[in-house]
Amino acid sequence: MQVTRDFSHYIRSAGEGLQHIDLAVEGVHCAGCMAKIERGLSAIPDVTLARVNLTDRRVALEWKGGTLDPGRFIDRLEELGYKAYPFETESAEEAEVAESRFLLRCLGVAAFATMNVMMLSIPVWSGNVSDMLPEQRDFFHWLSALIALPAAAYAGQPFFRSAWRALSAKTTNMDVPISIGVILALGMSVVETFHHAEHAYFDAAIMLLTFLLVGRFLDQSMRRRTRAVAGNLAALKAETAAKFIGPDEISQVPVAAIHPGDIVLLRPGERCAVDGTVIEGRSEIDQSLITGETLYVTAGHGTAVYAGSMNISGTLRVRVSAASEATLLAEITRLLDHALAARSRYMRLADRASRLYAPVVHATALLTILGWVIAGAGWHDAIVTGVAVLIITCPCALGLAIPTVQTVAAGAMFRAGVLLNAGDAIERLAEADHVIFDKTGTLTLPDLEVMNAAEIPADIFELAGRLALSSHHPVAAAVAQAAGARSPIVGAVEEAGQGVRATVDGAEIRLGRPSFCGAEGLVGLTDDLDPEASIVAFSKGSEKFILSVRQGLRPDAQAVIAALKARNIGLEILSGDREPAVIAAAHALGIPEWRAGVTPADKIARIEELKRRGMKVLMVGDGMNDAPSLAAAHVSMSPISAAHLSQATADLVFLGRPLAPVVAAIDASRKALHLMRQNLWLAIGYNVLAVPVAISGVVTPLIAAAAMSGSSILVMLNSLRARTSREIV
Repeated sequence: MQVTRDFSHYIRSAGEGLQHIDLAVEGVHCAGCMAKIERGLSAIPDVTLARVNLTDRRVALEWKGGTLDPGRFIDRLEELGYKAYPFETESAEEAEVAESRFLLRCLGVAAFATMNVMMLSIPVWSGNVSDMLPEQRDFFHWLSALIALPAAAYAGQPFFRSAWRALSAKTTNMDVPISIGVILALGMSVVETFHHAEHAYFDAAIMLLTFLLVGRFLDQSMRRRTRAVAGNLAALKAETAAKFIGPDEISQVPVAAIHPGDIVLLRPGERCAVDGTVIEGRSEIDQSLITGETLYVTAGHGTAVYAGSMNISGTLRVRVSAASEATLLAEITRLLDHALAARSRYMRLADRASRLYAPVVHATALLTILGWVIAGAGWHDAIVTGVAVLIITCPCALGLAIPTVQTVAAGAMFRAGVLLNAGDAIERLAEADHVIFDKTGTLTLPDLEVMNAAEIPADIFELAGRLALSSHHPVAAAVAQAAGARSPIVGAVEEAGQGVRATVDGAEIRLGRPSFCGAEGLVGLTDDLDPEASIVAFSKGSEKFILSVRQGLRPDAQAVIAALKARNIGLEILSGDREPAVIAAAHALGIPEWRAGVTPADKIARIEELKRRGMKVLMVGDGMNDAPSLAAAHVSMSPISAAHLSQATADLVFLGRPLAPVVAAIDASRKALHLMRQNLWLAIGYNVLAVPVAISGVVTPLIAAAAMSGSSILVMLNSLRARTSREIV
């Protein structure tokens, strides 16, 4: 009977005629596994992308649409020694939980056996130099075997299974020499015990497994914590929403059935499933994921809401602007996935070193055995030395050196409100010594503010805000928000390009252009208005008022600029705005170098000029016209409010209204780069020192196990330092 496999449910379009699928892969534990999988899948014709995410053991594949059956990828992975299946968040998390429990059981068995075998080994060690009888020593050895052999058979499963899959696929991985070392140590110990020898190595073998399992369990736990640190975004996604199918009739439907333009009901205590705008109702919402603010935000007519936001109090009607995979939450998830799957320069270096490991270490161990035999040693001593070489040269520390720092640093940046969009963004950002800011939407907030609201009588301002609710103009929206308007004025009429008018208590009120409100004469009489602000007038009968509306600086912009100066980073503003606005922002922030009225080509030319002078430029911008300069810079950042093209071009994206994530990202990247270099030197230095010592025969398998595991744990503990960085000063 022929069995067909239908993966169409898991395939999505990647644009430009490409298709994409994510596969969960079992048995991926190191950089060597990642490199082998990527090489094996990339060799398939028409595959354009094969990238492994070690954090959640997922491989992302893209290929030319219509040319390949996705089942071929799973078959190829089986040939390489890995079991794979379509990736689903829920099932992947269940598999991770099951593997964690299994590793913990293996660790418990190994640790229990280690304690008991060590308890039996101590009398043997002391008895060998005193008066222990051979029969007593044999008895302790057999007791050790009785404990160690079944314990190793169970606790060694994670390594033995991985090694067997690799050997079955006629290849090797890091678990092959580990398994060989453990099996040789146990086999030799049994033989030695049969021949009443003084030494056995049950303690070394079981202790090696204990150390290795500690490292593997900590590694997996850290990866799971990093995914949790990243906000557990999957948990923020509502799977269904209450969609209006009639004026007063709703139906609970899957998010996939919701489209832009639909209206959904958001009740108290529910998470929003879509991006959209409130058209009716008033409530408080938690939008901390997007804004970075932990305080609840008041939501009313015209307020933008995003998928993942929690509705706290009232009921809202929301007109959908984006749903399912088009929401901002989905975009953030994709950015995080891309960052954790992308490869940095240092990780590629570690990958190349890890690929050379298996043949080099096997050859070294074999040459060590032959060398000792040629030098006159017995096969027993030669094999013991070879086992020590196999164990002590395990490159676990090298394989963990870069990805652990990258994973921890990515989590730390997310906590600071920064998402990575490029694999080597951390390294390039750490090198930045000059920052160029765009002004509008970057140094300033994307939202408009009424600058002279305090000068307008409260009753007049409230009336202007209510009238503004009937207009779709962004300036009117700013007036309505500043006034805290809740209910629009009934019967208001908007005149395109002019403003909005209504009648209240027999008096006509107008909001819009000064000429529309009959207030053009006031503009020239008001000298203290910001020359760069948008001017909107309000009239009630014969009363005329002028409102000044503009973008304000981000609340912490001055502190951030001071912090960058304290780090000896050069600063300048390149803006397409008119000169008065740029001068005002530059003077307010203390940035001496600025240019106004610049074009995208001017920005690129300035960046290239700074590059020729040897500077590493960080470009921070948000507009569509900033995309070319973001791409031209050494490294780039955009706020989450940026145009989509700018976000796609930027190497990092920061969330919320504050500018502080820019400094936090620089600090975190510099610390991460320092730790990457430290880890590489630790791993390399360990092998440079350990291998000659092991070849010399000084190190026993037990000491080799402790040294190898200790180096891996040291690298992981050092990587955890990337979780914190210094505060903004």
